[in-house]
Amino acid sequence: METATLGAGCFWCVEAVFDDLQGVEDVVSGYSGGDNDNPTYQEVCAGTTGHAEVIQIKFDPEAISFADILRVFFAVHDPTQLNRQGNDIGTSYRSAIFYHDEGQKNTANQVIEEITDEGLYDKPIVTEVTAFDKFWPAENYHQEYFANNPNQPYCAAVVAPKVAKFRQKFVSRLKKGAAASN
Repeated sequence: METATLGAGCFWCVEAVFDDLQGVEDVVSGYSGGDNDNPTYQEVCAGTTGHAEVIQIKFDPEAISFADILRVFFAVHDPTQLNRQGNDIGTSYRSAIFYHDEGQKNTANQVIEEITDEGLYDKPIVTEVTAFDKFWPAENYHQEYFANNPNQPYCAAVVAPKVAKFRQKFVSRLKKGAAASN
């Protein structure tokens, strides 16, 4: 297994997407990239810790490459928005790749160059590519939030459309049964 740590705005959105992706064994919502040990959701949202909302993914590199993990990552959020995703504003919502080794760093830079060359976005990609330091799991109620709360207003209005778009675009990469679930 390999590990990827990614920030793409609200962790509820990206956790729900990566839970459905073939080759992904586990997804945990949490915090990374800041200074405080054991930050709380309230502290991270206040913007005082320097942490981003992230997901930490355990994946099988024989089933899915880190580059393909990143291609999904870039397809499910707007990497051109600095310190925000839609109405979620602040450094905790920044686009970030916290690489675990030089290979991941090189792959991240290559995928960013590839996406830039393809002209997928009208504005420059502002995704932070930073060495991984520490990961702090979010509080238990954040784990599998969308799966456990699909009718919560934010989930219904923001997460569900993002997951539906992902499932449509990456239908061939979905785990069995993912397309049929909420």
